[in-house]
Amino acid sequence: MDAPSKLLLKLAKRLFNNIDEQEKFVEALIHPKPFHPCILWCQEKPEDSSFGLETALPWQPPFIDRLLLGEKPGQSILHQQGYFYCLDFSSVFAASTLLEITQQIKVVFDMCAAPGGKSIFAWKLLKPELLISNEVIGKRLGMLISNLKRCHISPSIVVSKDSSFFTEKVPLSSDLVIVDAPCSGQSMLAKGEKVPGCFHPSAINKNANRQKRIIANSAQIVSPQGYLAYMTCTYSPEENEEVCEWLLKKFPQYQAVEITHLKDYQSHLTTMPCYRMFPQDGLGAGAFTVLFKNTEEGEKNQIDADFLSGVWVNEKH
Repeated sequence: MDAPSKLLLKLAKRLFNNIDEQEKFVEALIHPKPFHPCILWCQEKPEDSSFGLETALPWQPPFIDRLLLGEKPGQSILHQQGYFYCLDFSSVFAASTLLEITQQIKVVFDMCAAPGGKSIFAWKLLKPELLISNEVIGKRLGMLISNLKRCHISPSIVVSKDSSFFTEKVPLSSDLVIVDAPCSGQSMLAKGEKVPGCFHPSAINKNANRQKRIIANSAQIVSPQGYLAYMTCTYSPEENEEVCEWLLKKFPQYQAVEITHLKDYQSHLTTMPCYRMFPQDGLGAGAFTVLFKNTEEGEKNQIDADFLSGVWVNEKH
């Protein structure tokens, strides 16, 4: 992108009152700079991985490494052998809300799982008895299955159903449901990728409506006292804060959880505890994240074997 569009400039003004911040935000999208590569260690880290490391942030999980610019971890034999998963640090930021969870998590359900980074993060951090990774888009299933197999993520199941299917079949069943929602993908510009139409109101509204449907279905499969993690890789308030505000009106039993280590990233667009990373911060392309808790009391429903056998896409591995 050689020059900012009117829609990008309009969004910048909505996001930032400060003109300097507006300009830095726009500059990060039209003239993207490289971010430090980042890896998630799935298996035990070798004593000498040979990667040059950036200084870890205070809240950075021990199984995450930020690497020096120029490192190419995807070409490493360790990557091929499944020792680690490559991801943008924005994904680490978004998934880091899960660090606030202290109770035992037996079932993790990742509703929009491909290519698998959030599933793998939750598996590594929370050590669930079962990880269910769902991906409704058929052409994305292959990469999800491949990544979970390569990284030896077990026990895990890959399924491919619309979110509405699970509200009927497995309501109140999962201790944690992750919704890394399909979005307009505006932050991809900060990686140098082309995302035509990502700032157009019709595209944003279409995504926001889809996100509301997915998060509403997902909220109904969270067990009592369980968690719902919502995140996107876009900047538009319609797809972020406004979706969360809509959820709380529709499902008042949910409360947004304050994430202590992200307090400096609190969104200034709402009083709700939700958090944003912007590309001009230099850590990653950008993300929005919030963790909700289902405050209802009651019994958790069990996921029966017949349901699991009926929706297998990939065998346990």
